[in-house]
Amino acid sequence: MEVGSKIVASAAIKMALSASRQEEVLMKKELLERWAVKAVAIDYGGEFISSVGKIVERAVVAAKREGVIKDAHADEGAVAGAAREAITQIMPKALGLNVGGKIGVARHKDHVSVAIFMGIGLLHLDEVAIGLGHRAVS
Repeated sequence: MEVGSKIVASAAIKMALSASRQEEVLMKKELLERWAVKAVAIDYGGEFISSVGKIVERAVVAAKREGVIKDAHADEGAVAGAAREAITQIMPKALGLNVGGKIGVARHKDHVSVAIFMGIGLLHLDEVAIGLGHRAVS
C-alpha cells in the first residue's frame, strides 16, 4: 500500500488521541517502522483565544525538535498552516472557553498533517472536538 495523505492524516489523529507518553513513544516507533511516517505529539491547555498562537508554535517547534520536519521555512510554514486549519475547524465550539488536549503532527515525504484533539470546558459540561489540517511540501 502506498503511503499518502490518508495514512499521514490517520497517524496525526492517532498521535493526538494517544493517552500517555509511553503510548506516544510506541506509536511513533510503529508508524516509523510500518509506514516510514515520522510523528510527534504535544500537550497544550489554556483559554482558547490566548492558546491559538501557542498551539501553532508548539506544533512547529516540536516537529522540528523531533525531526518530523526540516529546519526550513517551507516545512515550518506547512505545519503552521495545517495547525491553523485544524484550529479553524474547532473555533466555533471553543471561543471564549478553556481548552486542553493534544496536537499530533505526522509526515511522510511531501505529506504533512496536523490533528488537534481538544477538550472544551464549561463548568463540568465538557465537549470534545478534533480538527485536521494537511499540507503538501516538496
